[in-house]
Amino acid sequence: MQRKNAKQESVLELFEEEGGLTAQAAESVSKKTGVPEADVWAAGTFYGQLRSEGSRTGVCQGLSCKIAGADSLSLSFNQKGDEIESVSCLGLCDQAPAAHLAGDPNHLPTSSTWGVVPNNPQLPMNLAGDDSHAGEALERAREMGPNDLIGELEKSGLQGRGGAGFPACAKWQAVIDQPETERYLVLNADEGEPGTFKDRELMLRRPNLLLEGLAIAAEVIETTAVYLYIRGEYQAAATKLQSVISSNPPFLNGLSLRIVRGHGAYICGEETALLESLEGKRGIPRLKPPYPTESGFRGKPTLIHNVETISCIPNIVLGGGAQFYAKGLTEAGTKLYCASGHVKTPGVYEMPLGVCLDELVEVAGGYDGEPMVFSPGGASSGFFPISERRRPLDYTNLAQAGSMLGSAGVVVLNNTVDIAEAALWQSKFFEDESCGQCAPCRIGTRYLYRQLDQYLSTGDPGALDHVDDVAWEMEQASICGLGMAAAKPLESARNYFPNAFKLRNAQKR
Repeated sequence: MQRKNAKQESVLELFEEEGGLTAQAAESVSKKTGVPEADVWAAGTFYGQLRSEGSRTGVCQGLSCKIAGADSLSLSFNQKGDEIESVSCLGLCDQAPAAHLAGDPNHLPTSSTWGVVPNNPQLPMNLAGDDSHAGEALERAREMGPNDLIGELEKSGLQGRGGAGFPACAKWQAVIDQPETERYLVLNADEGEPGTFKDRELMLRRPNLLLEGLAIAAEVIETTAVYLYIRGEYQAAATKLQSVISSNPPFLNGLSLRIVRGHGAYICGEETALLESLEGKRGIPRLKPPYPTESGFRGKPTLIHNVETISCIPNIVLGGGAQFYAKGLTEAGTKLYCASGHVKTPGVYEMPLGVCLDELVEVAGGYDGEPMVFSPGGASSGFFPISERRRPLDYTNLAQAGSMLGSAGVVVLNNTVDIAEAALWQSKFFEDESCGQCAPCRIGTRYLYRQLDQYLSTGDPGALDHVDDVAWEMEQASICGLGMAAAKPLESARNYFPNAFKLRNAQKR
């Protein structure tokens, strides 16, 4: 039984200090924290980066990396005598195929030197612009006061840019309305959706913009406690932010900012799983309600926002909500669209929300080859045929078509790709990343992957006879969005490309 004063929140950090998960490390962490060794071990085994001994070269298996030659990259490492580990995604889709070197999981490219919109001060985030630390937006926010600022946030129409698209002003107001005065602000920088790397670029290129947005949010919800939960692979971004924080810019005065490193679990991008991880536990989503705005970190009201969402705040404060709203085409504001796969200049492009694929790819240098299919919002959004290239990439239009904007991780596939094989890659990702908490997701992701693999191995479409039933059960009964969306790649591929799933020659697998 866990002691009342046990230091659960320190468990994962101590494992990191111990060099990862071993029996000796679990015993040591248990003694230091007062958390039972069984619970310590359970937490440690949940996270891929804690389980890894660091002796293997990790090769990314994300969609963009697979079509760019991840298998050939693995073969080249093998031929050099390196031991290979397949990893779900490294957040380097614009630099595919990506790998991290054996013994040094942080030895990763930092930021691409191409693939952003040129400097334009009219853009709210303006990735190519100068990163000012003057604190002008925070001063203006203090002059406005919380009520007026919330009003401008409402006028802006800003929706959460992490994937859910929930109105930002509603979240802020929900925290403000809580009678509990102990509150927390949490930055969700654990972007793990294959095809997505926008938050990485924001943290590397505009750290002051992001931190000032956090300072404004903290001021409005009346907290000084700010936690930045940053994806484990993004060590360069964490270092950049820590450098800015350590320089003590005036707009951060009075705030307690703590950077917490993720440890390789995609599910921790889900806000309640992130909170569990922040508390030193396995990153398993909580049942809702209550929502984090009422009972979040340490059971207190918590405002959780994605990096891109927070980075829009200074522009809204300085220019007003109406001007931000007007920057969109079909919906409010600009959006950071990630473009990778078969495009000539992969990158992160800030464009009016509601552009179509052709408009995005034009900015990204054009198509590489004959485009056949695209994923509009990361693995969770499934696939669209290229005939949908004129559909607005926004929340409403994509939802109406049975997809989602999600994280706007747009991946283009040309006609050299086997769509059934691509669906298999995406299905494998969800099987690997399911937290295993609920049966529909735990069993369903495994079933979908194995049946699709069997189909490709035998060429018999009978292997897929029951996948639609399983997909429905997953969507209806899973606890969180992972299980609800995990069948989308296979489901959409079969819907739009039925001929790819008919009787075919067996593949040697």
